Amino acid sequence: MMEMSIEFTGDIIYWRGPSPFYFVAIPQEQSDDIKAISHLVTYGWGVIPVKARIGNTEWTTSLFPKDGVYLVPIKAVIRKAEKIDEGDVVDVYLDIGR
Repeated sequence: MMEMSIEFTGDIIYWRGPSPFYFVAIPQEQSDDIKAISHLVTYGWGVIPVKARIGNTEWTTSLFPKDGVYLVPIKAVIRKAEKIDEGDVVDVYLDIGR
């Protein structure tokens, strides 16, 4: 299995879709890098499992493709643990394919 680690800084955004949720969008260049290996690491529908970390909080989640980039879902427990909310800028660390 292919492995990749990336880090980036992004804004927490609130998506008011059918299932409202908070996300951080992965920048275009790094999303393109992920897309290049996506066929090796996806478990279907373009969804990619990752280990994520913001601050001192680590969790497992899945990246979602949207509008040409990938989104990292930020669960309520993560936002609470790191005292972050919509509009905050965060550093995100991802291990893909591990």
